[in-house]
Amino acid sequence: MTDSLQQEARAILDRLAFTPFEDCQPLSREFEHVPGRVGLYAFRHRTEELLYIGKAKNLRDRLRGGHKAFLWGWLDRYDPDDVRIAFVTINQWQRPGLSYELETLILQATHPPYNVKIPREL
Repeated sequence: MTDSLQQEARAILDRLAFTPFEDCQPLSREFEHVPGRVGLYAFRHRTEELLYIGKAKNLRDRLRGGHKAFLWGWLDRYDPDDVRIAFVTINQWQRPGLSYELETLILQATHPPYNVKIPREL
């Protein structure tokens, strides 16, 4: 694993975790302000911080299609206004599998409660 990959993963984690909550996307049916591009996303709670981190080939379609984090947030009785989505788009055309590698590094560093399976070391 290269230092540049670790640095990129750290920068993405910082954006997912530390973007001000008010700047993250509120939950909706259409997620019209989320791009239809490759990227990583995080479900964040206003006070509980990161709940789930994932990757998608199309961020908007992934969220529109439903997600287990919606159900788990409901089961945990979170107010929908206290849960938002942070996302980072990435360009992986030069390197297929980049989103998987980045997601793995970020999950190993954070262990969000709604990610039940954390990948092993790369």
